[in-house]
Amino acid sequence: MLRIYKTEDGGKLVKLKKFSRVAQSWFSLINPTSAEISKVSSLLKVDSDILRNSLDADERSRVELDEGIFSTIVNLPLLDEEGNFDTLPCGLVFSGENFLTICSKDNRIISSFNKNTAKSFDTRERTKFMLSILYKITQFYLRYLAIINRKTEHIEDALKQTTHNEELFQLMEIQKSLVYFTTALRDNQLVLEKILRMTKSPASSKLLAFTEDDTDLLEDVIVENKQAIEMVDMHRSILEGMMDGFASIINNNLNQIMKFLAAITIVLSIPTMLGTFWGMNVGVPFLNETVGFGVVIALSLLATLIVIFYFRKKGMF
Repeated sequence: MLRIYKTEDGGKLVKLKKFSRVAQSWFSLINPTSAEISKVSSLLKVDSDILRNSLDADERSRVELDEGIFSTIVNLPLLDEEGNFDTLPCGLVFSGENFLTICSKDNRIISSFNKNTAKSFDTRERTKFMLSILYKITQFYLRYLAIINRKTEHIEDALKQTTHNEELFQLMEIQKSLVYFTTALRDNQLVLEKILRMTKSPASSKLLAFTEDDTDLLEDVIVENKQAIEMVDMHRSILEGMMDGFASIINNNLNQIMKFLAAITIVLSIPTMLGTFWGMNVGVPFLNETVGFGVVIALSLLATLIVIFYFRKKGMF
């Protein structure tokens, strides 16, 4: 899907109906077709490989500056309808006087830049627009980490009551999401720091056209991204400790159950053993006595009670 937007005087965001190279416009590509990629590549004079790389789910974050084309790939955080977290590569490209974004999936970050929020960005100031997207990315990482924290606490409370596989699987899913977040945030940090260095380079400063306010905003993005890295590392450490703790609890509970079952087996074997002795086809005490059955039962109960008392004293029950 290809959409072209442009900010007009008064801060109004207008969607352009005609496919053309309008200066200072924003080309938004979401899961584009091959035909759309070819059209945009030809119109904006951008190598189609740059666009296709942004659609690769395993693409790492990076920055490139070649023949007057600035491009970067960053990883966005995703939250699907089932509550699972993931990351998504997104390409940000400067070509001529235009700005281009390309993602393989629709996402809340890019879609948050719309007519309702048009006053917070301007397609005519593409450098600041790009930085606004980068800042929004770090904000969503922090927001999703807060959701993960609340979700982890809820699962922890549930596991304190009873240990179910469902909660453990949820913790494993969260742990996998944190691994994705860690990798994406660290790669994004390298990209942000490289962009900051490029702003001080004469060869790239003309294309990027960073103002002093833009540089301050980029530094804020770097600080926020570092905070997200620290938070995700903290959550990973907590979650790993929690998983180890619950594994120990599960093993301890299993040992307690096995110990209890072993004690029950021993206790139940006593009446069976005594009944077996008196059931032999040999001469036994009380063989011809009417009280013999009662004596055997009494001895069985007495022996059973003695063993139960002993096991309770040893903490087996």
